[in-house]
Amino acid sequence: MSKGKIIVALDVNSTTEALRWIDLLGDRPWAYKIGLQLFVREGVSAVAAVKATRSRVFLDLKFHDIPNTVCEAVRSAAQLGVDLASVHLGGGPEMLAAAAEGAAGSRTMLLGISVLTSSTRETLRAVGVEDDVPDQVLRLSHLAVANGIGGIVASPHEIDLLRQSHRDRLFIVTPGVRPLWAAANDQKRMMTPGEAVAKGADALVIGRPITAAPDPVESLRRIEAEIEQEIAEGASDE
Repeated sequence: MSKGKIIVALDVNSTTEALRWIDLLGDRPWAYKIGLQLFVREGVSAVAAVKATRSRVFLDLKFHDIPNTVCEAVRSAAQLGVDLASVHLGGGPEMLAAAAEGAAGSRTMLLGISVLTSSTRETLRAVGVEDDVPDQVLRLSHLAVANGIGGIVASPHEIDLLRQSHRDRLFIVTPGVRPLWAAANDQKRMMTPGEAVAKGADALVIGRPITAAPDPVESLRRIEAEIEQEIAEGASDE
């Protein structure tokens, strides 16, 4: 599928648990996400183990530091062979350009974190950002494009705005995706998988609606079916 690729979040405490999920779900997800929880416990061995299954890896460590540090961190991630890696767009132009330099010549796509899906207008105000969430996401997206960042992580609610402004110049990854039958947990700016795909999401990061479900495989199947239905309906409308 060209849109709506599923990235399953491996928010677990050990490589062994991560590999159990990959054994259960196999190659049906487009990629698996290794975030802070697993990486802090297991480090690069977790990345190597997941890559050994021939799965795509999204290393979601949200790099945000001085330019040289981020450049070298991204270079190290690229050398691990990760397919996607995240950096905070709030780090600014110099840091983002350094991140792009670190990924140069590799197959690693950089994804810029815009505004976390747990954040609201009040969250931005608390840290001194006067823009509303959509305006801040758009501002940061322009920094991504201008500084060689290939993709952006944003709430589904900002997809329309991003597509209108950038067309297909950014690979859009959306967390905060919840089927109607799943719990919201700590996500605030949510949308269903079908709705996100209809708006143009390239990939959806999904964790607990699959991993906390009574039947994870069936949950994944239902999400896949919803996405495929949305794609089919979209094609019939063209």
